[in-house]
Amino acid sequence: MASTEWPSHYIAEKPFFNPFGRTFKIFSNGALRFYVRQKMFRLKEAIHVYADERMDAVRLRIKARNVIDFSATYDVTDGGDGVLVGSLARKGFRSMFRDTWVILDPEGNPFGEIREDSALAALIRRFILSLIPQTFHVSVRGTQVGVIKQRLNLFKVVYDVSIPPDRLDPRLSVAASVLIMAIEGRQQ
Repeated sequence: MASTEWPSHYIAEKPFFNPFGRTFKIFSNGALRFYVRQKMFRLKEAIHVYADERMDAVRLRIKARNVIDFSATYDVTDGGDGVLVGSLARKGFRSMFRDTWVILDPEGNPFGEIREDSALAALIRRFILSLIPQTFHVSVRGTQVGVIKQRLNLFKVVYDVSIPPDRLDPRLSVAASVLIMAIEGRQQ
């Protein structure tokens, strides 16, 4: 896994309105690095992260273990060799008020967390004013190692992501960004 293939600093974005389904794009240094077209109305979530819009090279597969995603765990596998990279587990009830994800290693052991910035801001975002940008803090073994910060944009959801690859596998970072955009869209 070369670090140039998996950037540690990138921009993840999703248009607010897309008549052809949900699409997510990840850019690094101004170039498209990853592309997702999420299939609509699937009972069991399965997301493929492609190298580009041609969708001929799968880089990651993100698959929900269960049909119900209230407290779902998503397994992340490498698109090339199919090896399990790790998993991201959404904290169901807790995430209703403040998004919280647990990062699991390939053996299923928790070693990190992704948590929305503040419970008060999260509640205001969900119930009063959805334009307040989200910020997620990424921690590994109790130490903050990165951030996923939303920009205020009226036309699309845009996140600036900065997570060093020596602190968290960048494939899990990309998967986390995609899942946050996918789940965030359902909460509004």
